[in-house]
Amino acid sequence: MAVRKRLRPSTAGILIAVLAMVVLAVDQFTKHLALQNLPYQQTVDVWGNVLQLYLTRNSGAAFSLGEGVTWVFTIVLAAAAVFIVVLAVRGIRSRLWALVLGLLLGGILGNLTDRLVREPGFAVGHVIDFIFTPWMMPAIYNVADIFIVTTMISVALLVLIGVRFDGTRVKDAEKADAPVAEA
Repeated sequence: MAVRKRLRPSTAGILIAVLAMVVLAVDQFTKHLALQNLPYQQTVDVWGNVLQLYLTRNSGAAFSLGEGVTWVFTIVLAAAAVFIVVLAVRGIRSRLWALVLGLLLGGILGNLTDRLVREPGFAVGHVIDFIFTPWMMPAIYNVADIFIVTTMISVALLVLIGVRFDGTRVKDAEKADAPVAEA
């Protein structure tokens, strides 16, 4: 099996930052389009029951849970973003981890931006949601949510298959640590 060259920490950091900014920009742009073009809390069919648009403001978390403690979500999002930045600075060397963490950071920053700058005010702003797929789940979500959910699944998979932040695999490290049998 070919060994992939590990990323330099600076390269990984740049990759994480660029991906995060792209996801943040796409998320905020689609929310802008939704706010400018969709009627508030009215279903717009795009593809029957497969894809609909439904503009709403969410003060809570998934499924509008915790509507009275919006500030807690702001703190959690900010802490998660700081954690990812710390990981990046400490030296992510894996391409896969850099990719996943960059996309995750972008999703987190997308919803954190809403919490910080949208009505009703700083740290308690409502997240703009507008994508509805009734066949899949009864939730209305946005581009940031898509990246958060898919990258968290990716994080779980990377952990399960044993990919470390430095680009090595758990099995490879165990082989390197195993004592050499003498003849």
